[in-house]
Amino acid sequence: MGVMRVIRNRPEWNGGVLTPARSVVAIGNFDGVHRGHQALVERCKSLAQVGDEVAVVTFEPLPPAFFSPQNAPPRLSTVYQKLGLLRAAGVDITWLMRFGRQLASLTSTQFAEQILVKKLNARCVVIGEDFRFGRGREGGVNLLAKLGRERGFTVEPVADVLCEGERISSSGIRQKLAAGDFAAAAERLGRPFRMEGHVTRGAGLGRTLGYPTANLRIRAEPSPLGGVLVAYARVGNGPWLPTVTSLGRRPVVDGKETLLEVHFFDFDEDLYGQRLDVQFVAKLRDELNFESLEDLVEQMKRDERQARSILADTAPPEDTHFG
Repeated sequence: MGVMRVIRNRPEWNGGVLTPARSVVAIGNFDGVHRGHQALVERCKSLAQVGDEVAVVTFEPLPPAFFSPQNAPPRLSTVYQKLGLLRAAGVDITWLMRFGRQLASLTSTQFAEQILVKKLNARCVVIGEDFRFGRGREGGVNLLAKLGRERGFTVEPVADVLCEGERISSSGIRQKLAAGDFAAAAERLGRPFRMEGHVTRGAGLGRTLGYPTANLRIRAEPSPLGGVLVAYARVGNGPWLPTVTSLGRRPVVDGKETLLEVHFFDFDEDLYGQRLDVQFVAKLRDELNFESLEDLVEQMKRDERQARSILADTAPPEDTHFG
C-alpha cells in the first residue's frame, strides 16, 4: 500500500499549488468508498500520465449533513475508514475539505479556479454523471466541461455502476443495511460492511445481568444500523469470534448515547482500550424497551440462541484488513 498525502480542512487558497505535478482529480463525498466511487478512482488511474498524481477532493461533514443536520444521512464510513480505503485504492492525495458556509458559497467558476486549477493543477477531472457543484448546486457536467476548456483541464464523466439493474449509491447501500440485507450491501460496497473502534468503559450492567459486553462508541453518526444484530468480531489482529451485538441508545436503562455493545460467546475478558472490528451477519430485531430487567434478560437469552444458530451455518470472515 502506497503513501497517500492527506490535506485536511482548507489550506489558504491564495497560496501555491498543493502538488507541483499535474493531477487527475475525482470529486465526491465518497461515503463508504463503494464500487461506484472505486470506479472514479480507477478511471483517474487509467487517465494519469507519467508524473501525474491521482487526487481526490472530498468533504466533511457531508454537504447534506451541513445543510440539514437534523436529517443528516446515515454514515457508511468514518473519516478514518474513508482515508484508509482511498489509500488502498491507490490515491496519491486526498483533500479532506471542511464543508461550511464559505465553501458552500463558492460559485461554479470560483470552485473550478480556486480548487481545481490554482491548488490542484488539474489536467483532468473525473466525476459521476449526476455530479453537481457550486453555490446552490448550480453547475453540472456540461458547465464543468466548459470551464475546463477555458482553464486547461478536461472532464471525464463516469457512467453509473449497476448492481442487479440498479445504480450503486451510498443512499441505496444505507437502505440495504437498515433492512439487514448485509449480503446486498457487501456486493455494492465491494466488501463486507464493518464497524471499528476502541472499547470504552461501560456501566457494567451487562456483566451484572450475565451478558458482559465490549462497548464501542459510534464514530460515524447517524448509523445506518440499529437493533440487535448477529456478528463476528475480533480483538486487534486476533481470530474472528461469534457475537451478538446491540446497537442503539439502550432505552431500558435510559441510555443517552448510541453504543455498539458486543457480547462474545463463551469469552469473558476485560477488553478496555482494545481495538475491535465488527462484521455483521444478520439482524434479529429492532431495539425494544422492557418493563423490567428480568424481561430484558429473557429476551437476551432468546437472542443468543438465535444468533448461535445463525452463526453455526455462517463461516467467519476472511482475515482481511480494510479501511
